[in-house]
Amino acid sequence: MLMASIEKFLADWTVDGAGIKPVFENYLRLLTEKEGVELDFNERAGVSYSLRARHVNQKSRSLFAMVDIIDDDPENRWLSVCFYGDMVTDPDELGDLVPGGLLGEDGHCFDLEDAEGADYLQARLEEACSNAAKG
Repeated sequence: MLMASIEKFLADWTVDGAGIKPVFENYLRLLTEKEGVELDFNERAGVSYSLRARHVNQKSRSLFAMVDIIDDDPENRWLSVCFYGDMVTDPDELGDLVPGGLLGEDGHCFDLEDAEGADYLQARLEEACSNAAKG
């Protein structure tokens, strides 16, 4: 059911002015291939499509990453990817600290308006997943 919802959304996403769709697909593939990762997909057309990743070893948090496709302009969607502040590092200081911004806890969010920076953000996803696997 979950993957069917995501696949339908991706099939309907035909205009991608910013080139973000393949970046999202890569992140989705990365997360689905990680052992112990569970995904949830929340659709709010016109606002965002939110992919939430949780590791089965996590005890006190409901996710380790939230990959939001911002849908305020469906022809130029962009990504906002958030982590708990203590789950990732940001050596290049490209993210924004958001006090209380991730389910009431301090978040570290990265906006990606085009494919530039996708590899850096993928490394943050890998890091957060690794930290979440520790419990």
